[in-house]
Amino acid sequence: MSDISIILLAAGNSTRFECGIKKQWLRIGDLPLWQFVTNRFIESKKFADVIITGHPEEADYMRLHGNYTVVKGGESRQDSLKSALSHVHTPYVMVTDVARGCIDSKLISRLIDNRDKADSIVPVLHMHDTVVYKGNTIDRAELLRIQTPQLSVSGVLKSALKTETEYTDDSSAIVATGGTRHFIEGDETARKLTTIADLAALECLQKPSATILTGNGFDVHAFDTSGKMVLCGVDIDHPVGFKAHSDGDVAIHALIDALLGAAGIGDIGMLFPDTDDTYKGIDSTLLLTKTVALLRCYGFGIVNADITIAAQTPRLAAYKTKMRHRLGELLKLPPVRIGLKATTTEKLGFIGRNEGVAVMASATLNYIDWTQL
Repeated sequence: MSDISIILLAAGNSTRFECGIKKQWLRIGDLPLWQFVTNRFIESKKFADVIITGHPEEADYMRLHGNYTVVKGGESRQDSLKSALSHVHTPYVMVTDVARGCIDSKLISRLIDNRDKADSIVPVLHMHDTVVYKGNTIDRAELLRIQTPQLSVSGVLKSALKTETEYTDDSSAIVATGGTRHFIEGDETARKLTTIADLAALECLQKPSATILTGNGFDVHAFDTSGKMVLCGVDIDHPVGFKAHSDGDVAIHALIDALLGAAGIGDIGMLFPDTDDTYKGIDSTLLLTKTVALLRCYGFGIVNADITIAAQTPRLAAYKTKMRHRLGELLKLPPVRIGLKATTTEKLGFIGRNEGVAVMASATLNYIDWTQL
């Protein structure tokens, strides 16, 4: 049985990645990067426990991907690491970032083989270029590029992080509190993914699969004598509106559920609960815009959407083209990829009695091909 746990840090905001997708959610085949990296460590069978940190708003969604130990991260890398360390019960802990997606097994073995030499075992790369600092050429032999993973004595690392001082790597915290550090040869393949340009150097990452995901949504709203009627983000000339916590755009609500269903995220009530006054009377197009941004953050592209509105009243024929164009703007799709139908229920049921409107929606997603970014 291994006496080493590994912590995979995946709670960052990817502020330097600059494409709308969080790098931990780039799709490698059918897997997000964090899951691809996690599976590699699990399959190595070298660790007693594999612990992943996730952004607080993403941790629950990450757990839906499988039986993983996901810990909610904090404001900084160090906060996330401290949260994960509270789950470590082995003598040693290895820490790395999921942004280093192509770590070679030989580097892992070198770390483990040297674990008795210091409190922290650190892979490093040497500088090969001339380096100038504040106008002066300095001895590049004295410069080292620190990498992860780093292997540390668990108790020493936990104690070292009981500080408000922020450290950019584990070994620096350990050394600052009197611990010891031992350097080993690093590996260029353990390059960290920081910007889109780095993707070309990470040869182990295969492009996303061509999988298509489908979701369905259904919503109903009763008529209300007050307020205006809005459907698909378009104002409808009608004497009544909808009973709802938001503006009552039942078509957009069903569409949001279809999009979230395709991504396996949840439903509109989970993201925008009607118990939250933040969303009271809100324009539903804002909710759809947030949903589209969230899907991109998770690495999903929207392929198309199809909506059927069942309403005895109002008559919608004159609005359908405008609706398609408006939804196209919101989904960032050409209107031809938006199906929009309106029908009646032949005066049957609550719809036929002019008491409200029901909407069915479908949507398809794919994985954004980051090789084309």
